[in-house]
Amino acid sequence: MSTIEGYILCTAPRSGSTMLCRLLTATGVAGKPESLFHRPSLSDWCAGLNLVPDTPLAQIIAAARQTGRAGTGMFGLRLQRHSAPFFFDQLATLYPDHDSDHARLTAAFGNLRFLHLTRADKVAQAVSLLRAEQSGLWHKAPDGSEIERTAPPQEPHYDAPAIAEHVASFKAYDDDWRNWFKSQNITPHRITYDALSDDPLRALTGILNHLDLDPKQAENITPRTAKLAGATSAAWIRQFKADQANP
Repeated sequence: MSTIEGYILCTAPRSGSTMLCRLLTATGVAGKPESLFHRPSLSDWCAGLNLVPDTPLAQIIAAARQTGRAGTGMFGLRLQRHSAPFFFDQLATLYPDHDSDHARLTAAFGNLRFLHLTRADKVAQAVSLLRAEQSGLWHKAPDGSEIERTAPPQEPHYDAPAIAEHVASFKAYDDDWRNWFKSQNITPHRITYDALSDDPLRALTGILNHLDLDPKQAENITPRTAKLAGATSAAWIRQFKADQANP
């Protein structure tokens, strides 16, 4: 059996991936999974990896390997579905002699396992994304302090067309990942938002087992992000679902 050298967390926004990435990092054995290839821009990749502009692609990938390992023996990467096409295209440029995305990922990062994190309630996922976009607040800590904000505070407002657009995108992202796994002959370890939210450490233990890592590393780890959803989100979800049921 080949040694597992890394993993890719395949997901979409507002799925609980930030909490899961922080849990994996906190184990001290599972690398540091981040969205190192988030934007379709080599210059943005360089900036995120503290590389000078126009760094050769091979060096970008090498820097990403080091960053994703974070001093452990395991490489971790979060890959959002909307980020995947450009990322795979770049790997195809770098490894033209390999005939599949899976083969090129192996050439770049070693023997990998794949995690697929999804959220069943697409309306709740869409509302979460819309509120983050409108309010500028993307993540907060359990004590209420802000972890990530991208814009000054603004009061969010209900927007049914925007929610519907996000719902359609999230459904497409799930389909795209499933089709990609099938085309690459990959069977991912599946995690759902609800299972992760209900029992984060159980979900983490399952992942560590899947990666052949010591599951005891999940003990005594505390989630470092908190849910942003509240009464407003719940009201928007109810309203949207009612409107869809009675157009």
